[in-house]
Amino acid sequence: MRERTSTVPEGLFQVSPMAAAQDSNEISYLLPPNRKDWEEQGVPDFVYQQKELLEGIQWPRTAPSLRDRTPGSRFDSALCAAWRQRMELGLFRYRLGELQTQTLPGVVGFVAQLNVERGVQRRRPQNIRSVKQAFDPEQFNFNKIRPGEVLFRLLRQPDLPGALQQEDILVMINVSPLEWGHVLLVPEPTRGLPQRLLPGALRAGVEAVLLSSHPGFRVGFNSLGGLASVNHLHLHGYYLAHRLPVEGSPSEPLDPGGRLHLLRALPAPGFLFYTSGPGPDLEALVDRVCRATDYLTDHEIAHNLFVTRGAPPGKTSPSSALTGIRVILWARKSSFGVKEGEAFNVALCELAGHLPIKTSQDFGSLTEAAALALIRDCLLPPAQAEEVQAALVALIAQDEQ
Repeated sequence: MRERTSTVPEGLFQVSPMAAAQDSNEISYLLPPNRKDWEEQGVPDFVYQQKELLEGIQWPRTAPSLRDRTPGSRFDSALCAAWRQRMELGLFRYRLGELQTQTLPGVVGFVAQLNVERGVQRRRPQNIRSVKQAFDPEQFNFNKIRPGEVLFRLLRQPDLPGALQQEDILVMINVSPLEWGHVLLVPEPTRGLPQRLLPGALRAGVEAVLLSSHPGFRVGFNSLGGLASVNHLHLHGYYLAHRLPVEGSPSEPLDPGGRLHLLRALPAPGFLFYTSGPGPDLEALVDRVCRATDYLTDHEIAHNLFVTRGAPPGKTSPSSALTGIRVILWARKSSFGVKEGEAFNVALCELAGHLPIKTSQDFGSLTEAAALALIRDCLLPPAQAEEVQAALVALIAQDEQ
């Protein structure tokens, strides 16, 4: 039997404006009542310290949907209150209601969700022909969004005198959301950065996951050719109140130091990077991941990346404790544009096991085998996959020299 539910993590999104202001040290992330004042208000800062990066967050045993859970973190309160207000004000392309959700029968545990509006209303992808394509200011970019779409600026407060300041990251709504709380993390837009992952952006994404007390808040990145629709550096962040296969998939080490692992399990083989939490290990992880994505970009290899709380590498299971942060990187065939006839397009969330489905017909008929076939069609041929693996192992080995 298919498990069907409707998921809106209500405990996260039913936050009163007054509570949001109090939980955020009297800073309000809500827009003023008069639309004329939105631009003049400016972007509020969300300043956080390392002590707010939360460890030990687990899925609850009795309430996997988190439907009645009130968020314990200041980050969740600020994001969710501001996001919900923008939804009520009509700043999205469509009003996201409760999404019909099912777990596909089979061994993978795909979480499929019916999201017809996103399939119809989302912005058409830009004309992209290269993984290394330069930023084009004439195309749509995040300097052209409407006032009110930015929720806040994410700023990391240096914990030590003289420590490097985390670069400014704007947190803005994705106007075509795939789930509740779907935001974009955008390094200072005026810099005109192309969609190529940079350490500061990835660090902010990993720390955003750690700032949330919700185990289902994930962050991801699509490269050009990996279904990124806008060539302006951004990451995605969103809540999904379901476990995903990649959280606990077993892995095997690819280097003696255990810095790079391979996930062989379905939905798709991927490279696993892991850190137990904040600190030097996190900085080292960011450096390794970005050197890997630099290699892929320089060699015109499209890729997707997913950041989630998860189990440590090794012999784990889907129910293993979430002891740290998993960053999974998939190298894949380049795909430019959207395949209209498919049940879903393969990007960061699909490779992780979350399938936003475009039509009711596909939602009712999709099988695990059909989903796996769509995903396999996007993977590199075996010979090229082995070549990429050898190159990344050699790259990581430089850490030991």
